[in-house]
Amino acid sequence: MKIFSSIFFALLMIFHSDLLKLEGKPIKIFILAGQSNMQGQAVVSMDHPERYNKGLGNLEWAIKKAPWRERMKHLQDKHGRWTKRKDVVVFRMLENGRIKKSPLRIGLTDYQGEEHFDPELQFGHIMGDYFEEPVVLIKTAWGGKSLMVDFRPPSSGGQTGSLYQEMLEIIGKVTQEISPNKYQFAGFVWMHGWNDMINDQATDQYESNLINLTKDLRKELGTPDLPVVIGELGNSNNKKFRMIQRIASEKIKNCSFAETASFLRPAEMSPCPGHGHHWFANAESYFLIGESLGKSMIELLSENAPH
Repeated sequence: MKIFSSIFFALLMIFHSDLLKLEGKPIKIFILAGQSNMQGQAVVSMDHPERYNKGLGNLEWAIKKAPWRERMKHLQDKHGRWTKRKDVVVFRMLENGRIKKSPLRIGLTDYQGEEHFDPELQFGHIMGDYFEEPVVLIKTAWGGKSLMVDFRPPSSGGQTGSLYQEMLEIIGKVTQEISPNKYQFAGFVWMHGWNDMINDQATDQYESNLINLTKDLRKELGTPDLPVVIGELGNSNNKKFRMIQRIASEKIKNCSFAETASFLRPAEMSPCPGHGHHWFANAESYFLIGESLGKSMIELLSENAPH
């Protein structure tokens, strides 16, 4: 455990020095949480004719041919290389215990290499454009995990979820490292739902569990008015579950519901036609989800800004 801790803090120092260059400006921290669709399932360039549908719907295809391609131009430089954004730093705890951290770019997922991305990519660009201050994204997402069990908040009773606790531990470690600088928790983004949707008991509890999750997290962070964005499970045709998400968002103060259902692209025009639970790995879908989450967050931040 001591060895892991020393590695953790040594690696964090790589990016700590970049943040110190912006000394005097409070770092804006956003927590991105959920399950696999927050992990990073969008395909960048893989184009195997059988496994990735000849590249249809991947990022390289989307940036040239998708209807929203003009809004994706900032993802590449003039030489066609994928861009990195140093004023937005991402910290991510992987399932194998390693830490992945980097200036905002593609590839910050559980997969090796730079062949995947998730909603954090465009969300991070939107936050970076909105703030003059540096931005930190703390991503705490694990595939195939439920809110009823794994993320279960204390206020829901029973055994608190192990991932709820781990989420708080990760937040604590990152903020401890950057604490010489001023920082502010600026928002919480929740992109989650599939495992609870396919379990009747979890579905019935989802509204109350989601309300309790935001309440307990705000209490732990000392931020009673922390802006919260809930992403719609738009790749599901389960209208009941999506309505539960919306109703929960309406009962949480300072919360916005980010609609995503219109971003689902046809399976036959996507890299992984058999992965409907992952939006068929369609790059345009994940880009637009990140944009919707980001715009929803800006609406909340603008409403809370001093006038």
